[in-house]
Amino acid sequence: MSTSKSFIGLIGLGYWGQNLLRNFYEMGVLHTACDASLDVLDAKRKQYPDAQYTTSVDDIMASPEIKAVAIAAPAVAHYDLAKRAIFAGKDVFVEKPLSLTVKQGEEIVALARTHGRVLMVGHILQYHPAVLKLRNMIQAGDMGQVRYIYSNRLNIGKFRTEENILWSFAPHDISVILMLLGEEPVKVNAFGGDYINTGINDVTMTELEFAHGVKGHVFVSWLHPFKEQKLVVVGSKAMAVFDDVSKEKLFLYPHKIEWKDGKIPVAQKAESQVIAFDAGEPLRLELTHFVECVGSRLKPRTDGEEGLKVLKILEAAEKALNEGKGTALKVENPAYFLHESSFVDAGAVIGEGTKIWHFSHVLKNTKVGRQVVIGQNVALGPDVIIGDRCKIQNNVSVYKGVTLEEDVFCGPSCVFTNVYNPRAFIERKDEFRLTLIKKGATIGANATIVCGATVGRYALVGAGAVVKEDVPDYGIAVGVPAKLKGWACRCGVTLPAVKNNSVQCPACHAGYTLTDKILVPVLK
Repeated sequence: MSTSKSFIGLIGLGYWGQNLLRNFYEMGVLHTACDASLDVLDAKRKQYPDAQYTTSVDDIMASPEIKAVAIAAPAVAHYDLAKRAIFAGKDVFVEKPLSLTVKQGEEIVALARTHGRVLMVGHILQYHPAVLKLRNMIQAGDMGQVRYIYSNRLNIGKFRTEENILWSFAPHDISVILMLLGEEPVKVNAFGGDYINTGINDVTMTELEFAHGVKGHVFVSWLHPFKEQKLVVVGSKAMAVFDDVSKEKLFLYPHKIEWKDGKIPVAQKAESQVIAFDAGEPLRLELTHFVECVGSRLKPRTDGEEGLKVLKILEAAEKALNEGKGTALKVENPAYFLHESSFVDAGAVIGEGTKIWHFSHVLKNTKVGRQVVIGQNVALGPDVIIGDRCKIQNNVSVYKGVTLEEDVFCGPSCVFTNVYNPRAFIERKDEFRLTLIKKGATIGANATIVCGATVGRYALVGAGAVVKEDVPDYGIAVGVPAKLKGWACRCGVTLPAVKNNSVQCPACHAGYTLTDKILVPVLK
């Protein structure tokens, strides 16, 4: 599909819909705009004369030339309009919230998946260049460990009767917090007040508690004397402020906390720094992303699944408002154990049943599988892959470029390098060599795996060995430099000498054949 062709139908030209109208029109993709008000249509027709206009949603749904529908109608209509568009064979962009219940949202997501439709939710802040810069700063470690994150979205009016302030204002900030932390909260609490319309909250405070120990809150109100839209991230090294009302938008505060006499915390304040970021109108960037996803059939950054995560938090917060107590959430990310002295960076993924013990650190974009045991003083990442059921003993660092497949054992203080000829004064991050430790392999205590080597399946590297060359499957490598000294069974027992190209394990009786220096198990 050519993105220069007019193929989008827009439903709703009111307070926010008029901004979508302007952008889609300027992008040259607007086919028909729909609103129930003739006065609104007449006014928009004068501004944007080349588009078609209608008061009938049926015209949008029936047109074969309209391939995608953007929904900027009131939130109460999102569910029905999104369903109709999907059944009509059209891709869907729907402004926040996706719907007004999780059940409705799940139905929309399931329908889009079944019918092969692109579904995107309008969480605009995820496309704001300043927010994206803030995310990059967090992932780069510029702020240290994120400890606390909160947002204030405050104004006087515009009062609504079809939804409360929680559903009107909070979705944007909840979406951004989930993106910045790379996880969902395990508990949600909320309280608020209804001072204008009974039963419709004008002010709410939502508290979020995350498995990694990070906490946050979202304070929203349309009973505030002035407009304020700030998101604050407090890290162990610095603090950052995204101020959407300010001209500069993004600020870094490199404050430090020092301990006087080792007992009294003292704040060492520093001047704020204005952080530069790429230019661009957030809404234009968001809608451009939707158009690209329609054309390429790629999954949007804020797809239906992301919209569902926000809905679950909104629904839990609404329940807390009504019942006066917090709600524990069942999150899709499986539970794992993290010792209070250890850290997991935003963007890291940890599998179910994994245990991370004292003083360890999992860096950004690292993927750790299920039922992994990570000992004390271990560093993983960034961008490292650890397979299921691996065991990494104390004082091991697995750096970028290293991959451990399933069931790998790393003995205490074993070493992985990622640069072959490092110098402290020469930057060689573009010279990382990949290292692969295959399924079931064992690396002995204090062994060193020089970057670029592959250790084969169920191989065994002896304690203190220095591996500079590949180790074959089931091979035993010992010495400095390491040499192949024999073969190990899958069960870990050293195999006897090979005779007539075959050998049997004395412990588990598994059989193997040796051909061209490759040991292969005999399948029973």
